[in-house]
Amino acid sequence: MPSIKKINHVAIVVEDIDSALSFWRDQLGLTLDHIEDVPSQASKVAFMPIGEGEVELVQPTQSDSGLAGFLEKRGEGMHHLCIEVDDISAMLSALKEKQVRLINEEPLELPGRKMAFIHPKSANGVLIELYEVLD
Repeated sequence: MPSIKKINHVAIVVEDIDSALSFWRDQLGLTLDHIEDVPSQASKVAFMPIGEGEVELVQPTQSDSGLAGFLEKRGEGMHHLCIEVDDISAMLSALKEKQVRLINEEPLELPGRKMAFIHPKSANGVLIELYEVLD
């Protein structure tokens, strides 16, 4: 059975990263590690480490993306909770066997990581990202 390692990050959807940093960095005191464009997810992401995890500010870069639709419908706020696992393919297989509704039945591979999303209807309304860090 695959295992859960930790909460990797909490993602907050924002209209504008620079504006949002005035709270998260300047007022709350988190350290901005870096900002990254993620074209495959139509987003720009600011990474701010906290302990073993991170807060990520996520800004849509395309007005027709799912992230932009989420922001338009719900406004700024928590977008998803990311749980790091040791074997994402095995975790997805185990979840499928348990009839868990998945957004991604196969993991997407990005530089240094694999990821997949669990549908919020299976997780009490919370979008869950599964994440495997590649060595």
